[in-house]
Amino acid sequence: MHKLISLILFSFLLTMLTGCSQTPVTESRGQQMGNLLLAEPVPVSPRSQMAIIRYNQILASADLSDEERAELTYQRGMLYDSVGLGGLAQFDYSQALQLKPDMAEAYNSMGIHFIQQGEYIQAYEAFDSTLDINPDYDFAFLNRGIALYYGDRSDLAIPDLRTFYNNDPSDPFRALWLYFAMAAVNEVDAQAYLADIRSNISQNHWALSLVDLYLGNVGEDHLLGQLIDGVSNQRELTERLCEAYFYLGKYHSSQQNQGIAANYFKLALSTNVYDYVEHRYARKELKRLRQPDSDSP
Repeated sequence: MHKLISLILFSFLLTMLTGCSQTPVTESRGQQMGNLLLAEPVPVSPRSQMAIIRYNQILASADLSDEERAELTYQRGMLYDSVGLGGLAQFDYSQALQLKPDMAEAYNSMGIHFIQQGEYIQAYEAFDSTLDINPDYDFAFLNRGIALYYGDRSDLAIPDLRTFYNNDPSDPFRALWLYFAMAAVNEVDAQAYLADIRSNISQNHWALSLVDLYLGNVGEDHLLGQLIDGVSNQRELTERLCEAYFYLGKYHSSQQNQGIAANYFKLALSTNVYDYVEHRYARKELKRLRQPDSDSP
């Protein structure tokens, strides 16, 4: 019975995740203010809501082992996160850990919520637990590095973010997070390092232009003009804009353009791409702009 439940849920979730709208992106060309594309906020998926209902039914009625209940509770928490119900997600992660204390992914998810709440000591402990259980858990290095960065320990964040970057040097986002931590310690060294690793980054990745923006190789207009290139549907465009808005906000923050930075972070939040790193920390960046002496590296 338990295997059948798992197969049913896996099939349902696979359908949910692959069922994104294929709305042509050409309509979005009219949504520009000057050269700025505006995102169409991601709607709450009916499939996600139905999946949550199914998890609720199974968890309430099925005869499950603690391990199975922990896994289903954790998966429901991920769904809550994906629709912006962070409090319910965090509760599910904590319940999953009570049922299965060696669940690395639940510690990792809990740690992300602790970062968002500014509870850095608890975040460090959560990511330490993740890596104690699974030393190869790639994203725990990113998340612990981000926790250290926002917790005013950028010098300690660098080794974690370098480990994360070295696991895939072609990824521009990994390069940028390492750059942020390095820049908080020494801007000149960070610029030199970013220039040195630029050739490692995938030359076909749209976000290479973000790296070039930080290096001063291209202007903001050039970056904004390329955002739609290669996008095939509305969901993909909104996800890309969530990323672009966030890193443009970080760029303008570093240039002391606080008003522009704040607007970009608000635009990142407006996309409703709740489970993206960029959406998770856009609100934290806004808080740092408003309270520069607190919660900043």
